[in-house]
Amino acid sequence: MQDEYRTIARAGVHETEVNRSRFLCALAPAATEQEAQEFIAAVRKEHADATHNCWAYVIGADAAVQKASDDGEPGGTAGVPMLQMLLRRDMRYVVAVVTRYFGGVKLGAGGLIRAYGGAVGEALDALGTITRRRFRLATVTVDHQRAGKVQNDLRSTGREVRDVRYGEAVTLEIALPDADVDAFRAWLADATAGTATFELGGEAYGDA
Repeated sequence: MQDEYRTIARAGVHETEVNRSRFLCALAPAATEQEAQEFIAAVRKEHADATHNCWAYVIGADAAVQKASDDGEPGGTAGVPMLQMLLRRDMRYVVAVVTRYFGGVKLGAGGLIRAYGGAVGEALDALGTITRRRFRLATVTVDHQRAGKVQNDLRSTGREVRDVRYGEAVTLEIALPDADVDAFRAWLADATAGTATFELGGEAYGDA
């Protein structure tokens, strides 16, 4: 797994105009290829009267899935520059659809490449991006007496407490960067006089 990846902060639409043609770039997060395709279909439906609805998406923290479509624009002038812009910005798990309403002025191949790539770049700037980092999930089990202090200490040091369950003991689900696991284990033993148990789980991505 990649240690971290970047994606968009939120879904949204950003509009630019080039030589009287309107370019609307819709961006959305997409966890799977199916989600990306569903978003593309929704935008196509919304802008069924547009000249073109070109798209590109990158799925996977390692960019394993990369696809693009020119939707009737000359080959390589729309989808590919959109995809290249997403990759240049290190975007992952994201889908972009650029809807073009033709304004009567032909842009030529170079103009189209700049317009489609630029629409994606401007939309990324407008909507913002975030970094998501890989974490190890872990479970801490501690007695009720010490649980409050442990929770407070975790939150004050910026540790992410994902879930708290109360039973005979208190179980805390937390997320840790890989590099911090050993230090955290030592801290926990010290903070709870060795009474807490610590169990490593799987991996997940969270906001860095």
